[in-house]
Amino acid sequence: MSEMSYINYQPMVEAIRGTIVESAHMGALAVSDTNGNLFASYGDPHTVTFLRSSAKPFQALPFIEMDGAETFGLTDREVAVLCASHAGTDEHAAVIRGIQQKIGVTEKDLLCGIHPPGDEATAKAMILRGEEPTAVRHNCSGKHTGMLAHALLRHLSIEDYINPQHPIQKTILQGFSEMCSIPVEQIVLGTDGCSAPVFAVPLHNAAQGYARLCDPVGLTAQRGTACRRITHAMTSNPDMIAGPGQFDTVIMQVGAGMIVSKGGAEGYQALGLLPGACGSGSPALGITFKIADGDNSGRARAVASVEILRQLGALAEEQMMALEAFGTRPLRNWRKLPVGEIRPCFTLQR
Repeated sequence: MSEMSYINYQPMVEAIRGTIVESAHMGALAVSDTNGNLFASYGDPHTVTFLRSSAKPFQALPFIEMDGAETFGLTDREVAVLCASHAGTDEHAAVIRGIQQKIGVTEKDLLCGIHPPGDEATAKAMILRGEEPTAVRHNCSGKHTGMLAHALLRHLSIEDYINPQHPIQKTILQGFSEMCSIPVEQIVLGTDGCSAPVFAVPLHNAAQGYARLCDPVGLTAQRGTACRRITHAMTSNPDMIAGPGQFDTVIMQVGAGMIVSKGGAEGYQALGLLPGACGSGSPALGITFKIADGDNSGRARAVASVEILRQLGALAEEQMMALEAFGTRPLRNWRKLPVGEIRPCFTLQR
C-alpha cells in the first residue's frame, strides 16, 4: 500500500510530435452503476488512490442531509460552492463571504491556508489594486466554510474542525463509506493540500459513490433528497464549481443538467451521469479515473474525460463541438504553430 503500483496503469492520452508518439499519460479508470457493478473500465479499476477534491460533494453531503442548508437559509448557488474547487474570483469570494455571514463566522476561522486565486484575470486585478490574497480565495474555502457550518449546526467546536477525530469528520467519513460501499476501516486516510482529511479507495468504489449521488435509488429518503440537492446545485451553478473556461464548469454547462464533474489534484477526475444521460432508459453511472503522473500540465484529464463520455454515448455531436478545446487538439510550439496533437489512446473495456 505504501508504493504506487505502476502496472495498474495503461496509456490514456498521448502527445504526437510529427508522426510519432513523443510521450504518454498513463491512467486507470472505472465506470460503475449504483449497485457497484463495473460497467466499463481501462487499466485496473481496483486501483486505490486519493480522490482529493473529487471527494467534496461527499464531504458536503452530511451537512445537507441534516437540513443544514435549510437551517442557515443557503441557496443552491451557496450549496454548489461547498462542493467546489473554485478559482477565487470576486464572485466566488462574495458567495462564500455571504455563507459565512449567514452562519456567523469569518474567513479568519478557515484552516485551509492561503494561495493566490486560480483565475488569472482575478489574480492580476488584485495585484493592480494592491490586494493580498486571503483564505477566502483558496480553492477549498467553500468546502471549509461548509465544514464550519456543519460543526455549528451541531453546536460543536470550530477550532479543530479539520481534526480527523472531530465528530463532523467522523460523520463525513461514515457517509462516504456508505455511499461508496466500502468499510470505514478499509478507507486509507491522508491529509489534503488544504489540511482537511482526504480519502483513498478503489476507483470502482468511488465511481459507485458518484453513480449513487446522481441516482440515490435505494438510499434513505433524507439522503436521497440531499444527493439531489447537491447534484442540482452543481449542475445549475457550474460557474461556482471551478471557474471561467475551466473543464468542470464548461462540461457541466454543456451537459445541460445531466453531467456532474469534479476534478481533484494529482490527476484525479470524477464524473457522474444522471439517468438518461446516455440515451433514454440508460442508468446513472459514476466515472472515476486517475492519471498516474499527476497531470500537472493539465492536458490529460479533459481529453480523457471527453473521450470517456463520447465512448459511453453521453455527448451529442453539438456537445462534442462545444468541447472542442478540451478534446483532441493540436500541439503547438511557442510560435503557436501546430507541431503535433494531444489525443486519447484508449478504448473502454465493457
